[in-house]
Amino acid sequence: MEELVKNFNEEMNPYLLLLIIFVISGIAGVIIRFLFFKVINYLTSKEDRIILKSLEQRFKGSIFLFIPLIIVLLFIDYVAIPQEQIDTATKWIEILIILSITVIVIRFIYFVQDVLFKQYAIDKPDNIRERQVRTQITFLRKIVILVVVVLAISIVLFQFEGARKYGATLLTSAGVAGIIIGFAAQKTISNLLAGFQIAFTQPIKIDDAVIVENEWGWIEEINLTYVVVRIWDMRRLVVPITYFTEKSFQNWTRNSADIMGSVFLYTDYTIPVDKLRTAFEGFLAETEMWDKKAQVLQVVECTEKSMQLRLLMTAKNSPTAWDLRCFIREKMITYIQEHYPEALPKTRVILYQNEESIKKPD
Repeated sequence: MEELVKNFNEEMNPYLLLLIIFVISGIAGVIIRFLFFKVINYLTSKEDRIILKSLEQRFKGSIFLFIPLIIVLLFIDYVAIPQEQIDTATKWIEILIILSITVIVIRFIYFVQDVLFKQYAIDKPDNIRERQVRTQITFLRKIVILVVVVLAISIVLFQFEGARKYGATLLTSAGVAGIIIGFAAQKTISNLLAGFQIAFTQPIKIDDAVIVENEWGWIEEINLTYVVVRIWDMRRLVVPITYFTEKSFQNWTRNSADIMGSVFLYTDYTIPVDKLRTAFEGFLAETEMWDKKAQVLQVVECTEKSMQLRLLMTAKNSPTAWDLRCFIREKMITYIQEHYPEALPKTRVILYQNEESIKKPD
């Protein structure tokens, strides 16, 4: 190939030869990319592997630019153009190769995440362990990508003479600059450290049910510096990640997704509690929302006007517990209305009338 380039170099315009090298390299890159996806498609259709499908999906948008660029870089020195132009072209080709490989590495990191997510699927009732691992994987993926991007930018900068020339000066002033940047970015740094703490101590996990700022919802995203909470009415609450290390909040699924739900009823003293308890147990038995772990009906308070009944029941998770509470509340109110309407809360007023105060007609 080198001899061929030298022969062409003697017979044609060097810039035309350079253009031909670019075209041939581009065609070679397209062929290699085509063969790569052809093999992936063949294996996917043959064995129907989800991992291979994920590999195809993650790399589908990549054009594998580094392949033709490397080919050009191998043969550009044999083109008879001024050395200064070759050096400039080589520098920019190397920068494009670095950026292209960076994109490939980031796509591969996402592919590794897909493989790990496949092993820790959360589409089952008891998924505490899986959500713990997924939270750590997601946070580590973001950290690794950040490191890869910083390294790529650093390598690109060192391709320029100015960056190498003033490198010693930059290192000398790094102490003072570090102090200044530390004060300026202390909030960001504290958020980043809080992210590490949350990823491994895990006061929250992806898909945890929480109450934050008097809002009930689920942890949707855990990013490097903030957390996104999906509120029950589909709003999104964005909270600094340090909130979960510095303030108190409720986590309903910290160790288990199981949760206890309660319903309060206010009735008259004349209602038969045993009959209500039997009806309550029957309503629970007819719904799949109850996980059959606990059921309690108790008189928990008495006032001068009514008595308070508390109905406790368990469900597999907080959304199901909410629906179960609404279901039982409606059923019990309907039952009382149909069977004991006179036992609904009432206010008694007894009027005493003095006979002497009754004015007799003339």
